[in-house]
Amino acid sequence: MLDKLQIVRQRFDEVKDLIVQPDIISDQKRYIQINKEYKDLSKVIEQADNYETLLNRIEEAKELLKTEQDPEMIEMAKMELADAEEAIPVLEEKIKFMLIPQDPEDAKDVMMEIRAGTGGDEASIFAGDLYRMYTKFCSSQGWKTEVVDMNEGTSGGFKEIIFSVSGQEVYGLMKFESGVHRVQRVPQTETQGRVHTSAATVMVIPEAEEFEIAIDPSDVRIDYFCSSGPGGQSVNTTYSAVRLTHEPTGIVAQCQDQKSQHKNKEKAFKVLRSRLYERELAKKQEEDAAKRKTMVSSGDRSAKIRTYNYPQGRVTEHRINLTLYDLDNIMNGDILKIIEELRLAENTEKLKELGESI
Repeated sequence: MLDKLQIVRQRFDEVKDLIVQPDIISDQKRYIQINKEYKDLSKVIEQADNYETLLNRIEEAKELLKTEQDPEMIEMAKMELADAEEAIPVLEEKIKFMLIPQDPEDAKDVMMEIRAGTGGDEASIFAGDLYRMYTKFCSSQGWKTEVVDMNEGTSGGFKEIIFSVSGQEVYGLMKFESGVHRVQRVPQTETQGRVHTSAATVMVIPEAEEFEIAIDPSDVRIDYFCSSGPGGQSVNTTYSAVRLTHEPTGIVAQCQDQKSQHKNKEKAFKVLRSRLYERELAKKQEEDAAKRKTMVSSGDRSAKIRTYNYPQGRVTEHRINLTLYDLDNIMNGDILKIIEELRLAENTEKLKELGESI
């Protein structure tokens, strides 16, 4: 452990020197990367200092026990030794998890897309329930959410809703939500009380900065149209809604949430950048998946990841076989306990892969 921490210290010293170099400061992309690495390494160094302090306390207590004659001092040394030896394994475990290489995407803000799947009107209502669940969770984390585009369902909820989430380490938590969410309940439209199964798909895309994805304006077709609400009725008479088509890839992004055409265009470009970035990221994740198999990565969008069973008040997280009988609180945004279990499972897997290197 000490050898590993010494390597971390050396890198920390290098980064501390790099962060003040003029050529690094002038390169925005590089500076953001170095600054993030500095903050992450600072946390490890803090725990490394605590670890070395404990080791020194153990050595001092052992030396004292060899030479001390005073019974009171001997008792104090024994207590000091026992406390430090008890704390060491806990701190070692904490440091091991901190030394797991972090996903560089984790610090990013995200675009979230919720789409109604199988189940007709009930699927749209469920998509609305998921949107409410996520906005409540984001609020509890101190994050900001903003609707980019939506297509409302005929009986409530959304056929599709896209919204941005900004805050601290957003992707690091929200990436686990990508996949198919399934609901089992009696729909509002069901007259005979039968339980139906419906689904909605959630996509969590790390938000790309302009310097990360350069879009050639000549590659983008821009269409302007009137914003519309349920039933296709015109909401306004100005062409404020914007649709972007990236012709080399066929990727489409649109926004009609704002009254200003300029703001809608800006938001649509943000979505387009993120979708292009996610396309590149998906390729990388496929390559990584070929090297190692992880059960809880952002993975396959078509994979059924979670079931919300209303008759039994049960939520089942299929990737880690976790079942919680706390449906009401979870649908009110209390999903951190599920995310933490998923993150723990992923980190435990990574730790196994690292093996004895830590």
